[in-house]
Amino acid sequence: MKEGIHPVYKKSIVACVCGNTFETRSTVGNLHIEICSSCHPFFTGKQKLLDSAGRIERFRRKYAKKEAAPVSTGA
Repeated sequence: MKEGIHPVYKKSIVACVCGNTFETRSTVGNLHIEICSSCHPFFTGKQKLLDSAGRIERFRRKYAKKEAAPVSTGA
């Protein structure tokens, strides 16, 4: 490896808004994050599937196959 081209890899403390903190190594330094594995719904098993404002139904209506209109022959 070339000397002097790599960033400094130092200890950093990661702090989540839920209060969880852990130590890791990073080139950035200390990190403040909004969500971690202790409070993320996927990892905690408290996942909520919400259909906020009917988005799924609106999507289905928008992309549903429409019936073809009868073609008039004009005769």
